[in-house]
Amino acid sequence: MVRLGCRRALPLIAALFVALGGCARSPSQESAGEYVDDSVITAKVKAALAADPRVRAVFINVQTVRGIVRLTGFADNREEADLAVAIANRVGGVKGVRDDIVVRVRRR
Repeated sequence: MVRLGCRRALPLIAALFVALGGCARSPSQESAGEYVDDSVITAKVKAALAADPRVRAVFINVQTVRGIVRLTGFADNREEADLAVAIANRVGGVKGVRDDIVVRVRRR
């Protein structure tokens, strides 16, 4: 009778290990706390960009992962893109800035 109980329990135990293994965090995933911190940093960078009239913030996207800010989008010139990077670097909590802003070429 005891052996029958063990045979029934074995699949349940195996399923439990599989389910718990799926909950493990991989190195590329953020914890809930990291996600919240990154959301705050993103909001601060967006606000700082919007506050500077020399930067057209509506054309610059901000993403943050583990304190590293990634700027994407478009700028009218290299100076505007560099200024956006400098503004992002000044925000508290930013560990680094990745500049993926594309400078538009004006057609005449």
